[in-house]
This record gives sequence, structure tokens and C-alpha cells, in this order.
Amino acid sequence: MNDLPITPMDVVELDPAGRPMPAPDASSQPFFAAAARGELIYQRCPTCDHAQHYPRMMCTACAATPQWRRAAGVGLVYSFTVIRQNGLAPFKNELPYVLALVELPEGVRMMGTLTGCDPGDVRIGMAVEAYAAKLADEVALVYWRPVAGG
Repeated sequence: MNDLPITPMDVVELDPAGRPMPAPDASSQPFFAAAARGELIYQRCPTCDHAQHYPRMMCTACAATPQWRRAAGVGLVYSFTVIRQNGLAPFKNELPYVLALVELPEGVRMMGTLTGCDPGDVRIGMAVEAYAAKLADEVALVYWRPVAGG
């Protein structure tokens, strides 16, 4: 695992008007609720120590029941794409935007929108930190932004 300090994510309010809302199920509800509280979590298996994300009811390595763990909330851009065309509101008003796959030191990768920099400045290996965009009391999306000075 890692020994990075775990710090709470910033939580910002996001107007849900016109946005598709996540529909959390039994597997994903803890993830979205934790994000709304400013916590970034992932699953780790107590039997085989496998780390996984997206949330599932069973460990993908051994089929045991995974447990939730807090992540440090930082990572490196593993891959990304710049979205330049999207005709759907509200996304068409946010063009261009970056969708990034972020590798966390805990051993999982999470996908999310990368904000806070020009899309042309995004690079593989860029250090990023998580923050949450709250849509409802128990639902927030995880976004990413460059680490200050990183």
C-alpha cells in the first residue's frame, strides 16, 4: 500500500440542472457518498490484498468481499483524451475538456474530468489531486486538478 498522508478532498457544489445524475447501486453508493463528504475511497480485498476500482460486490481476484479504504487523493495522469465535440447540454458549454485516467499510489486507476489547466498542458505523468463536485446530499463526482507546483 502507501504511506502518503490522507487529506480530505475539497468539496464544491455543482448545479445538477441538466446534468445526468449517477444512479448509485449497492456497490457504488458508498463511493459517491464518501466523495460527497470529501473522502476518496477504493476497495481492497482483506483476503488477497487486491485493490480495485470501480466498485464491485466481489474481489475480482479471489471473489471475497472487498473492504473500503481511504485513498490519499493524489495520483498521476496515466492516460487522457481531450473532448472537443459534445452536443449535449451541459457538456457542450464546457468544451474542450479533459477526461483523464489517473493512477493512484494505492494501486487503482480512476477516471474523471481534469480541470484547472489548459487541455494542451496535460501530460502523461502529471501529478494531480482529487476534489469532489457535489450534486446531491449523498452524491458527488470525483474531479481532478493539477497539484500546485507539481
